[in-house]
Amino acid sequence: MDINNKAKIVILIPCLNEEITIGKVIHDFQDAIPEAKIIVFDNNSTDRTAAIARECGAEVIPESRPGKGHVIASMFMKVDADYYVIVDGDDTYSAEHVRKLLEPVMQEQADMAVAVRLAEYTATSFRPLHIFGNNLVRRLVNWIFKSNLSDIMSGYRAYSRELVQSIPILSSGFEVETEMTIRILDYGFRIKEVPLPYRERPEGSVSKLRTFHDGFRVLAEIARIAKAYKPFTFFGGIGMAFILAGGISGIWVIQDYLEDEYVNKVPTAILATGFMLLGFGSMGIGILLNTISYRFRENMRQLHKIIRSR
Repeated sequence: MDINNKAKIVILIPCLNEEITIGKVIHDFQDAIPEAKIIVFDNNSTDRTAAIARECGAEVIPESRPGKGHVIASMFMKVDADYYVIVDGDDTYSAEHVRKLLEPVMQEQADMAVAVRLAEYTATSFRPLHIFGNNLVRRLVNWIFKSNLSDIMSGYRAYSRELVQSIPILSSGFEVETEMTIRILDYGFRIKEVPLPYRERPEGSVSKLRTFHDGFRVLAEIARIAKAYKPFTFFGGIGMAFILAGGISGIWVIQDYLEDEYVNKVPTAILATGFMLLGFGSMGIGILLNTISYRFRENMRQLHKIIRSR
């Protein structure tokens, strides 16, 4: 692929204590795409990550707020470019494939290209719970947003300028990749998945992921964004659960009444009625918020048209 030399491309590397790998990652990208500017965002590293990055010729920008979400939000706010590539600094992603990742974005086939890791990886690249968690999150996102994505949490992505200027980042931690994917789907941007190899961490390099803690945060993020951007699905699902519970409870009351034409199970009848009211009320809230959300999306699409016309 021939990349336009006039295009401004930046390689953004979020880092926390990656002194073992950061030098190799920078050199690999310098060799693979020499026209790109490499910027390391140091998230309070206590080792020589920042010093090594400077020695290797990368610009280093500190981000004192802890968490990957804060780092990426800072990247989008502080860096101006035509094309952005974000890659983890742990040397698990292949720099030699960066042009393949950029190609769909630079050819305007996609607004974000994602390196899919689950197609080619070694036996030790993932912990079993990480594969289970990734698949669970992927299925939930695909179900809620009617998409067909393969990898929601990849840390190797390419972005267009328009997308970076349009997507707000509110997450603070590792759930940021899930948040970005969900917002991009909801805003109607195009996502292209590019299968690329995924390597295990080099010896001595330690993952910052906390399996259960970060997993719960990702699920909470999905619920929060689904409530905000898919209110009918969120509140409608809650409403259906209440209606189902009310219907099951009501069956006992109806059977009781048919036997002697008298309601003996008054508490159960009250409970069933309450469940049904909560269910229909929740669905009504979902319908109302969905209408508001639809109008918001219309305004966002108009804003995107204005940005494109600049």
